[in-house]
Amino acid sequence: MDISMKRRTLLKVIVLGDSGVGKTSLMNQYVYKKFHRQYKATIGADFVTKELQIDDKLVTLQVWDTAGQERFHSLGAAFYRGADCCVLVYDVNVSKSFETLQNWHEEFLKQADPTDPEAFPFVLLGNKIDVDGGNSRAVSEKKAREWCASKGNIPYFETSAKEDYNVDEAFLCIAKTGMINEHEQDIYFQGISETVSEAEQRGRCAC
Repeated sequence: MDISMKRRTLLKVIVLGDSGVGKTSLMNQYVYKKFHRQYKATIGADFVTKELQIDDKLVTLQVWDTAGQERFHSLGAAFYRGADCCVLVYDVNVSKSFETLQNWHEEFLKQADPTDPEAFPFVLLGNKIDVDGGNSRAVSEKKAREWCASKGNIPYFETSAKEDYNVDEAFLCIAKTGMINEHEQDIYFQGISETVSEAEQRGRCAC
C-alpha cells in the first residue's frame, strides 16, 4: 500500500441520558480538554469529532449529543441510524437518571433498529463521581454493574468530566467497542477534499 494512503474507520457514536448528567461535559473534556461550570441544555442534536489511532487504524469518532428532555425524543430514526455504538450516561448522585437508563436503552434499539439488537454494543458511564467527595452518591457501583450484567455484560466506567477522571479510558473503550460494527474505508491523505456523502462514509453499497 502506498504510504500516502492509510486506512480510516469512521465510527458514529450516540450519547444518551437524562438532561444534566454531563453528556456534553464528557464530550468537551474528551475532545477539547475543557470543562464548563455553567450548565446549558443542548438544543436538538450536535456532534464533535476526535481522531485517534488504534493499532494500525486511524479512527475518527463522530460523537453525537442530544438533549435529554422528553420533548427532544422525537429526533427521529435518522439521528440514531448508522450508529456503531451507543453510550448511556447517568449521574451517580441522581437515582432517577439511573432508573431511566432502561428507557434510553429501549428507545435507542427501537429507533436505530440494528440488525442484531442483542449484540449491539453499548457502554455505560456513571458520571459526576467527584461531587461532594462521593458522599452524595445515590447509585452504588455494584448496582450499576448488575444492570450492565443484565444487558449482556456491557462495559462500565465511573467518570468525572470536571476532574477528567476516566474520560479518555472510557472513550477508548467506546471506540474499540464500536469497531465491532466498523465501516472501513481507504482514504487518500494528499490534501484532497474529504467531502464525501454519508453513504460513502458509512462504507455502504447500494446493492
